[in-house]
Amino acid sequence: MNTIIAEQPRWYALQTHALQEERAAENLNAWGVETFAPKYKERRSNPYTGRPVYFTRSLFPRYMFARFDAGRMLRKVWFTRGVSKVIGFGDGPSPVEDEIIELIKSRVGKEGFVEFNETLKRGDKVIIRGGPLANLEGVFERDIEDGDRVLLLLTAISYQGHVTVERELLKKIS
Repeated sequence: MNTIIAEQPRWYALQTHALQEERAAENLNAWGVETFAPKYKERRSNPYTGRPVYFTRSLFPRYMFARFDAGRMLRKVWFTRGVSKVIGFGDGPSPVEDEIIELIKSRVGKEGFVEFNETLKRGDKVIIRGGPLANLEGVFERDIEDGDRVLLLLTAISYQGHVTVERELLKKIS
């Protein structure tokens, strides 16, 4: 008599076919498999207007995570449309630790995208990494309402003034 012993569901990394992360996630969700395909917003400037344009990008292109019982569901997951393979080393799939998934999920903001920005507090010293004010130092004052820009107190030789810059151009200095 053959009995299948149910394991605790674990996270696994999956490789998807090119541009098929969404399709794979939908099909896996239909099987009752929890998925996580972290995304982020890439900001670029429109070359003609200079205004910011945002693109949704996969944090790990062609890869995603799925939580399932490998003993019961491995074949179904492997042959799901959109999935290329389940990542493994050796004889079977290699589980991803829950802590790693939780760490990535902890960086997902309220809009559902992974956020890379450093947490800045009023009074933090920062340096501007790019743009016309590159390499100038200042003191972080506050975020501006749109969330992409911040207000700095710019400190230069015998001059202090407030300036608004893009958040992504800042680097915190200790």
